[in-house]
Amino acid sequence: MYLLNEINSMEISWSNLSQISWPDLVDFLLQNVSHFGGKLLLCVVIYFVGRKIIKYLNLIISRLLNGKNFDTTVVSFLKSLINIVLTAVLLITIINVLGINNSSFVAILASVGIALGMAMSGTLQNFAGGVMILLFRPYKIGDYILAQGQEGTVKSIQIFNTVIITADNRTIYIPNGGLSGNTITNYTNQSTRRVEWTIGVDYGTDYDKAKSILSSILRADKRVLADPEPFIALKTLNESSVDILIRAWVNRSDYWDVYFNVNEQIYKTFADKGINIPFPQMTVHLANKSEA
Repeated sequence: MYLLNEINSMEISWSNLSQISWPDLVDFLLQNVSHFGGKLLLCVVIYFVGRKIIKYLNLIISRLLNGKNFDTTVVSFLKSLINIVLTAVLLITIINVLGINNSSFVAILASVGIALGMAMSGTLQNFAGGVMILLFRPYKIGDYILAQGQEGTVKSIQIFNTVIITADNRTIYIPNGGLSGNTITNYTNQSTRRVEWTIGVDYGTDYDKAKSILSSILRADKRVLADPEPFIALKTLNESSVDILIRAWVNRSDYWDVYFNVNEQIYKTFADKGINIPFPQMTVHLANKSEA
């Protein structure tokens, strides 16, 4: 309110400009520039000091939550929320220093909030999605997930986004709204995973021999679990191959190593044992000219 009074007094003075002498006019300008300049300078100082304080408080809160053995997922979400609340408090403090009437500011803020709420419905949905993720816990920090066509390890769960790190070290931000309302595959929840291969062999191949070789390869790999027992069956009679299905269970951490290693062993062993892995073929019959 004080700031508005100052502005009104300036308007009155400017309206009576013709009655003011040059020395009085210069003195008036210097007084007001100095007054408002001092307030602006104070606001700048408050802003930078406030940011330092917010950073320090975030550090204290983080240590406090970690010291109480809170789940890292909850800590990440609360830190993001607290940072936004403290920043809002800082902005309100700066507005008070400027002398803007809080009631007028709140009324304006409410009007702007309604407009922004309609324009930013997606952002509000992401906030609600973050709360739902925190409550129902479909994943937590450190889990390896597949969601929204992206997969990687969860680095942090923020108010509006979930941050994941991909296997090739890319950082991806996924909106929480989409995560909370769509399918999420969590590869970390279970301690074991099933590895699956489909291997094609030539027609005429001794199936029992091929099955015996595949069983030997799986038994030789100590990372393949005996319980559940590996499964091998004739899957499909394709146009160019007889497809054999192989399924085996491994510890979650061994999944890709076993997958690639068994692929390599099958290729080498089949070559040594004279079993051919075919590729798609097409037989073309050419008609004689006399027949045409």
